[in-house]
Amino acid sequence: MSSNGNKTILISGGAGFIGSTFVMQMLATQSNLRIINVDALTYAGNLENLQSLEQDERHIFVHAEIQNTELMDSLCRQYEVEGIINIAAESHVDRSIHDASPFIETNIGGTVSLLTVARNLKLKKYVQVSTDEVYGSLDLNSDELFTEETPLAPNSPYSASKASADMFVRAFHHTHDVPAVITRCSNNYGPRQFPEKLIPLMILNAKESRSLPVYGDGMNVRDWIHVEDHCDAIWRAYEYGKPGEVYNIGSDNECSNLHIVHSILSILGKSTDLIQYVTDRPGHDRRYAIDASKAKRELGWAPRIPFEQGLQSTIEWYLEHPEWCEHILSGQYRDYYSQQYHRER
Repeated sequence: MSSNGNKTILISGGAGFIGSTFVMQMLATQSNLRIINVDALTYAGNLENLQSLEQDERHIFVHAEIQNTELMDSLCRQYEVEGIINIAAESHVDRSIHDASPFIETNIGGTVSLLTVARNLKLKKYVQVSTDEVYGSLDLNSDELFTEETPLAPNSPYSASKASADMFVRAFHHTHDVPAVITRCSNNYGPRQFPEKLIPLMILNAKESRSLPVYGDGMNVRDWIHVEDHCDAIWRAYEYGKPGEVYNIGSDNECSNLHIVHSILSILGKSTDLIQYVTDRPGHDRRYAIDASKAKRELGWAPRIPFEQGLQSTIEWYLEHPEWCEHILSGQYRDYYSQQYHRER
C-alpha cells in the first residue's frame, strides 16, 4: 500500500485498445487504486483513448518504453508500486510477418525488463497478458479446445514472441520466485480498437461502402470476447490468481471470420457484394477455441456480454465517434500527446 492510502500498480500498454479499457474500467470500479500507466505510444497507442482521465489524480501517464529497465525500476520505487500488469505488446500478425524485430524487442525484451524489476523489488504480483495464439491451430472440424496444458506451438512470429515471453515468465517464477501469473485470451473486440483488426476494419469499410477484404475462404474460426470481459478477468487474475499458474480466458463464442463480416454488413444494412476475398495470410491458423473453465472456477470469473449485444454496441460506438475514427485513419491521433501531455503528469 502506497503512502497516500491507494494501492498502486504499474500497467504497461495502457494507451492501447485493451490497456486503455483496463485502466478506465479499474479506476471506475476500484476506489483505492492508483495506476502508473506506461506506454511507448507506438502506432497503436492513442492518448485520445484516455481523455476522460486527464483530471484523475489516480492516473499517472508516463511516455516510455518498458525495455528501459532502469526507468521502470525507478518508477516502481518512486510510486511505491505493489505489482505489474504487462499488457504492452506488438500484436498484429501481418506486421510480424513483415518484420519480426519489434515483436522481439517489445514482447520479449519488454517482458524480461518488467520481470527483472518485479524480481529486484520483490513485488506482490506480476500478471502477463498473453494470447491463445501461442497454442497454435486446432482442426476446423474437431471439438478440441485449448486448455492450460495444451503444448505451445506458435505459428507466426507474433505468437512465437508471446510464447517466448510466457516462458520467461515461467522461468522467473521458478528460478526467482516472482509471483507471476499468465492469462491467455481469445480474440478481443470492442470500442477503440485500432482498425487494422478485423472487426473495426470491417465496420469502418462497410460504413463507407468500401470493399471488405477477407482472407482465403473466410472460414478461419476464432473465439470472440468483449474487451470489458477480458479486462475483468485480468484484474481477477491479479487479485486471485495463483503464482505460477496459467488461466485461459474465453467466452465460448466461436465464429468464422466470414460470419463476423456478414453480421456487420447485416447490422449496417450493407450488401454482401462488398466482400472481397484476398490471398490468405501465410501460415494462417485455422481455428482457436478456449476452455476457460479453470478461470471460471479459480478466479470466480465469467463473461457477461453476449456476442450479438457486444457487436451491436461496438458498431454503435464507431458510428457515434467519427472524430476518433478520422483521427486514426488520418494519423492525427499521433499529435494528441504533444498537444495535451507533458512527458509525465
